[in-house]
Amino acid sequence: MPDTRVKSRYNLRMSQAIVVTDAVRVPAHAITMHAVRASGPGGQHVQKVATKVDLRVDLGAIEGLAEAARARLAILCRHRVDADGRLMVTSQLTRNQARNLEDAREKVRALVAAALREPRRRKKSRPPAAAKERRLEAKKHRAALKRERTRPERW
Repeated sequence: MPDTRVKSRYNLRMSQAIVVTDAVRVPAHAITMHAVRASGPGGQHVQKVATKVDLRVDLGAIEGLAEAARARLAILCRHRVDADGRLMVTSQLTRNQARNLEDAREKVRALVAAALREPRRRKKSRPPAAAKERRLEAKKHRAALKRERTRPERW
């Protein structure tokens, strides 16, 4: 007999993949979520309700990510990776677990999107000759001022 129960909105939201672009997405099987008690103000409510969300993402399971982008993601997330190589993201922004889950999922999406952007190459530049000349003239002027402040030598 098939299961006729309807999944709640929360479970549907958790089981969905995080879509970063058309080609890049974090599959649902790569995401694990734990709800824990949040810190901070809230009185009795905060002491008995697990609203903080701890989201872990298997970085190796992200689909459609090029090797260069995967290396940039590893650099971006180097302080948030656990011993198993999973990205750890937490959110306790609100007192609502579902909103915290959405916030954590958005943080993961933003991190992966940041890794997709290639950094711009720095263009080498040098100061113009006139600027060098002005700088040297200013140095000579300051040196002359300081030289005048010294005591005159006695013969």
